[in-house]
Order: sequence, then C-alpha cells, then structure tokens
Amino acid sequence: MSVLRVFTSRSVVEMLFQVTHGAVKGAVEIPASKSHTVRAVFFAGLAQGESVIEAPLESRDTLAAVNCARTFGASVKTESGAWIVRGVGTPPPVPENVIDVANSGTTLYIGLGVASLCDGYSVFTGDEQIRRRPVEPLLASLRDLGAEAFATKSNACPPAVIRGPLKGGQTTIKVLTSQYVTSLLIAGACAQKPVEIFVENVLEQPYIEMTLAWLDSQGVQYEKENLSHFRFEGGARFKPFKRRMPGDFSSATFFLAAGAIAGGPVVLRGLDMRDTQGDKAVVDYLRAMGARIELTPDGLAVSTGDLKGVQLDLNATPDALPAMAVVACFARGTTRLVNVPQARLKETDRISVMAAELSKMGARVRELPDGLEVEGAGLVGTTVRGHGDHRVVMALAVAALAAKGTTTISEAEAVDVTFPNFAQLMKNIGARLEEKN
Repeated sequence: MSVLRVFTSRSVVEMLFQVTHGAVKGAVEIPASKSHTVRAVFFAGLAQGESVIEAPLESRDTLAAVNCARTFGASVKTESGAWIVRGVGTPPPVPENVIDVANSGTTLYIGLGVASLCDGYSVFTGDEQIRRRPVEPLLASLRDLGAEAFATKSNACPPAVIRGPLKGGQTTIKVLTSQYVTSLLIAGACAQKPVEIFVENVLEQPYIEMTLAWLDSQGVQYEKENLSHFRFEGGARFKPFKRRMPGDFSSATFFLAAGAIAGGPVVLRGLDMRDTQGDKAVVDYLRAMGARIELTPDGLAVSTGDLKGVQLDLNATPDALPAMAVVACFARGTTRLVNVPQARLKETDRISVMAAELSKMGARVRELPDGLEVEGAGLVGTTVRGHGDHRVVMALAVAALAAKGTTTISEAEAVDVTFPNFAQLMKNIGARLEEKN
C-alpha cells in the first residue's frame, strides 16, 4: 500500500524543463482521467460500503480529493493500481479539521456541495491559485437550498465556510464553470427534500454530462430539460461500485498536439472514444486543421499534416485552449479560438498567459475577450514562464518541440497536478527534454 502524499506549495520542488527542437515518434500510455477519478472518489466516499477504483490517476489533484474524502470520514487505501474506498453514506460526518484542497478546483467545488450535506460546519481553503477562484455563485445556490455558506474574504473566494444540512428548494445559478453544476447535482440528489436547479449560461456541457452519467450509474432518478433545468426528489443513497478509470483526453491533448506539429506518428493508447469526456473533440479540431489522425488497433495515431488555420469554438473544451494555441502557431493562416471566456478562470488566466508566453517565442497572437487569434508563423525557443499552471507548462513544452533552438520553461513542477509522468512520456517518444531543479 502506498502512502497518501499531502501536497502543499511548500513541499513541491521547483523545476525547469529545457526542451530542444526535434521530431517525436512512438507510443504512449495515456494516464487515467482526472475528472473521472475525482468523481469516483466522491461517489465512493458517499456510498455505504466498499468501492474499488481501478487504475486511478495518482496526481496532486486526485490525492487532494482523497484527502477531502478522508476528512469527511471515508477510509481510502491508495494501493498500487487500485484505490479501496469504504464510504460513510449520507449524510457524512462533520469534518474535524479544515479541508485543504491544494490546487484542485474540482475538489473544492464538489467538496463544498458534499459539505452542505453535513449537519455542522466545514471550512475549505487551498493554495494561492485556489484562493483566487470565485465561489460566490455556488455558495449562493447552496444558501437557496437551505445551507449556510459564505466566503471569509471580501473577494468572494476561498476560504469558504459551509454548514448543512441541505434542506431542498429551488435555485438559479449563473455558471462560471461546469464544476458549480456538478456540485449542485451531487448534493441536490442527496438533499433532504426535493431540489430544483435552473442553470443560466451553460458551459462545458460534456463535464455536466459526465456527472449525470455517474448519477445514472448509481440509479439516481431525476428530471432534466436539456442541461438548463434539473429536478431531484432528494434523499438519494449511493451504492458501492467497482470501476476502471478511462484514459484522460485532457492529458492526451498534449500528445495529440505533439504529433500534429513535430512529426509522428505518435500513438496514444488507453483512450475510449465512447467516453463522455469533452476533450475528445480535440481529435476533430486537429483533423479540421489538417493533422493526420487514424484509429489503429494499437491506439490513436497522429502525424503532422499540412496544417491550416480554422475557427474553433472551445466553449465545451476550455482545457484544450493552451495546446490548440500552440498548434495554431504552426498552421497556415489565421486560427481563432473563441467562445471560451471561462479559460480566464482556471489556475491562471490562460488566455492572457498563453498570449504572453507564446509572444515571447515569436508568435503572432492577439488576445480576444473570449479567446485567442493566432497567425501561424512558427516559434523560436527562449525562456518562458509556466505560471504554476500544469496545462500551460505542458503546452509550452509541446511548443518547444517544433520551435527553433531550445526553450526553458519555469515552474514545470506544476505538471504533477494532473500528469506526474508527463516528462518521462515525452522522452519516451523522443523529445529532447531535460528536467532541472
């Protein structure tokens, strides 16, 4: 049995990536989905009995979810290849300590909903980035449904305090992230009385559909109208389960992009095109731009093609923005990545950060209110910042594969949030990448 690692900003060793121009080719096993793993931990923690999460992603974000579930009373054994979770049922007991979600926004938002089921106070905090994440729309909806919920600071960001139990009722929420809706769906299913949720400005629909698929697998009954109106009877009880986690399309995005701009074929194994993950749309995005992509018996193979600029609506796939911005730098003509204002509310303002860092590499990029406009002109290696954002770091590492010369990327330790073996897998396909402390 492995020991649960508690990640904090003080325990993470600072790291640089140094990446030199060069072609890549080979096969990679894509790690498990973060989104599924975090949901699995919470559903198992709220189930009455023992669940088995097979092939989970072990990363800073998913271990933050494990820590949160344990704080709510669940027993979690993080064994190699499978996590054994003995859940506490609903309502969960009141935590005996403050819950530190580290850098995990998904854990924060789902955890706030779980806390609303407790008959007592729960306190949430996280790292510097989490303490800039807006929570007030979710807290307001939890108050509508009978909980006490407030942020301790005037900026309406964590730390946040929740007191349940969630009684029921009606709420309307304006969505800044689909994680608000996921939190309300899980908590609303377990509320004491019926719950009705109206959603304004539906974003990131595939992630909402993923949560509904988990509720379906639990036999939870609900009514819905599109993804903008939900009704639960309340009182749901979750059942223990055994389930294997699928490969993560959000992580796969970076290797899809690498194959598209730096030779290939790069073969990605462990992906299920039938899964609900929204970022599988990146395959279609890259095909539209001219990349050669083939589903083979060995996996999904991607190679460089005659890339051309296109307009892509990334509303459902905000995590794809950093990697797609990189691919756009190597496409003929103009690429517009639009309708994704929520990308500004991730670990960083990814629209602004990617515009700034790619500009350092010589990109012709213009920041839009809701995305980026990129004129393909290639890139040149230089020193860039990762901004402590795992997806920014990985996108810049992929950009360096096709940029002239060598690129040095700071704050590369951030990849541990979702993809701890990213550097090794890059090396496995031939990337000339060095890790330096």
